[in-house]
Amino acid sequence: MIVFVKHPTKININIIFAENICIMKKIFTILIIAAIFIACNNQQKTENQAMNNPLLSEWTAPFGVPPFDKTTEEHYLPAFKAAMQEHQDEINKIIENSEAPDFKNTIEALDFSGEKLTLVSNMFYNLTSANTNDNLQAIAMELSPLISAHQDAISMNAKLFEKVKTVYEQKNNLQLTPEQSMLLEKTYKSFVRNGANLSVADKEKMSKINQELSMLSLNFGDHVLAETNKFLLVVENEPDLAGLPESLKNGAAETAKSKGHDGKWAFTIHIPSLLPFLTYAENRALREQMFKAYITKGDHNDSLDNKEIVKKMAQLRLERAQLLGYATHAHYVLEEQMAKTPQNVYKLLDQVWEKALPVARTEASELQKMLQKEVPGAKLEPWDWWFYAEKLRKEKYDLDEEQLRPYFKMENVRDGMFSVANNLFGLSFVRRTDIPVFHPEVETYEVKDADGSVIGLFFMDFFPRESKRGGAWMTSFRDQSYKNGAKVLPIISLTTNFTKPTADMPSLLTFDEVKTMFHEFGHSLHGLLSECTYNRLSGTSVARDFVELPSQIMENWAAEPEVMRLFARHYKTKEVIPDELIAKLEKSGHFNQGFTTVEYMAACYLDMNYHAQTEVDKIQNMDVNQFETESMAKIKLIPEIVVRYRSSYFSHIFAGGYSSGYYSYMWSEVLDADGFAAFKEKGLFDKATAESFRKNVLAKGGTEDPMKLYVDFRGREPDVKAMLTRKGLL
Repeated sequence: MIVFVKHPTKININIIFAENICIMKKIFTILIIAAIFIACNNQQKTENQAMNNPLLSEWTAPFGVPPFDKTTEEHYLPAFKAAMQEHQDEINKIIENSEAPDFKNTIEALDFSGEKLTLVSNMFYNLTSANTNDNLQAIAMELSPLISAHQDAISMNAKLFEKVKTVYEQKNNLQLTPEQSMLLEKTYKSFVRNGANLSVADKEKMSKINQELSMLSLNFGDHVLAETNKFLLVVENEPDLAGLPESLKNGAAETAKSKGHDGKWAFTIHIPSLLPFLTYAENRALREQMFKAYITKGDHNDSLDNKEIVKKMAQLRLERAQLLGYATHAHYVLEEQMAKTPQNVYKLLDQVWEKALPVARTEASELQKMLQKEVPGAKLEPWDWWFYAEKLRKEKYDLDEEQLRPYFKMENVRDGMFSVANNLFGLSFVRRTDIPVFHPEVETYEVKDADGSVIGLFFMDFFPRESKRGGAWMTSFRDQSYKNGAKVLPIISLTTNFTKPTADMPSLLTFDEVKTMFHEFGHSLHGLLSECTYNRLSGTSVARDFVELPSQIMENWAAEPEVMRLFARHYKTKEVIPDELIAKLEKSGHFNQGFTTVEYMAACYLDMNYHAQTEVDKIQNMDVNQFETESMAKIKLIPEIVVRYRSSYFSHIFAGGYSSGYYSYMWSEVLDADGFAAFKEKGLFDKATAESFRKNVLAKGGTEDPMKLYVDFRGREPDVKAMLTRKGLL
């Protein structure tokens, strides 16, 4: 018999529901156990990764030097991700702190946060400049958007900014030191300038711009390096080497052999090969080939072409500036510099250009006459300038650059430079060979103060290689600071691209290269002699148009006869450079200054013209080469001179930090000429003047307004006349 039950569905649902509750409880319990297991496993895995990743473990080498000898390429990406997470955790701790925001728990805590990320970043990005490869460049590309997003997540965090803003609004009631006041000011402004006050939609837009700019900048630099390494001029017939010094020919023979052209000569467009070739090669056609290869880098309408990158970066920079309420990118950048406005920059440039251009025209006329004597009817071209300028210098001053080179053995110049630092500041440099380095050619020095105390570690990396970008620079693997009352010693690196020694010839420098070494050493001293509490303000963390003062003032000692006798000894005979040769060098001090000044300033104008644009549409529709041509026509640049850096390889502004700031070398030159006059007035190694410069400039970093620092050292504001007089433009 069949029995029908009333409401069977309801009864069944209740039964099923009750049964499911039991099942769900069991499942939930299992999930919790699984989650705990996974979390523990992940934690163990992370701990294991940290233990196995030298970048995440404690850096135990002397001075806490990066673990160059233990790190492989596979370590970088996990280290960056872990360090970014650690940094974010530190930021969260600041945000979640229930105490009222104050200087210590907000501003100071922010400065101390992200230590591991900073160390890993310094190591990685210094290597991508000095000892890179395809794998490191690929990692850099992968990291670029991640780091940009990480930085934006912090700088645009509304809760974090609210805490910073609260402290900032109380600044007049806080009893802060000048350094603390500056840190508070810069921290607050940094948030505002990075979009903290923007709407959510505009923050997102700005974050995308930042990420795209970081990628474009990497691409630009990679293209320039690839273009530089790609060109090779192979000379098969020795007569085509007429005029070239033996040292250059020997180096070219070794280069050719290393490139599979044994028995021939190979030249590159790396500066140590290019400039001597342009200066001495009698073969005009080959000079033209070398010169054009150099000035067309990134301008071949191929996969390495940089013109579209230039346009896009200029466009994005303008969009970002206007998003933040600035008229142009130049206004945005210069607000934080000594110059303050584009108008002030153009005013300085125009003031000097007015004096320099007529001098350059006179120089061109003189060189044209020399060319006419040798090649009747020929017109002076840019690739002729170095060649005939050298001839004219020889004729006017009986001075040949090759007469000087034998006295400028690289090691002697280095030691002389150390002697200058010892005479000025009491520093000594002790060679260390027990410390890991990022390339076998790197030299390492422990730097000690006059009282014997250690003040830092100093790397020096002198010679070009395909893994190193061109130029010369100072950088840091770790900045000086104070942590828990103890001084954190700086680890500073000086990098150049000087001519390599050969089997039978040491590295012999040109006088310009001597000045370059002294220049970068000035930056290095700025980092080494820093006495600041906070990372953000220490060493070279100063306004862009002030940072070149320590470097450019140091160049002055290189040219002083008293100093030159310390290091200028013939590499074979050990004879000190003759007074007669020094006198010739001094007399030729104003020689070719029209060219040097105009070539550099043309690049300053080009930089400013890109970044003083006010309309995005105009940039989008821009023809880069036409824009460059029109910029040079506007200032009436003479055709015999090409702008020092054409747009497609202007790495300072498109792959470095000098956008709207290339003028800063000129601005700082005003400071350095005026500042060095203090030493000339009181003595090259006057202890009181040197101590004032160290105390008020080198030690202070960015802890006070740069003009105040200069006035504290000099006793007054600088006068442009000292610079114009030194250049012979007055």
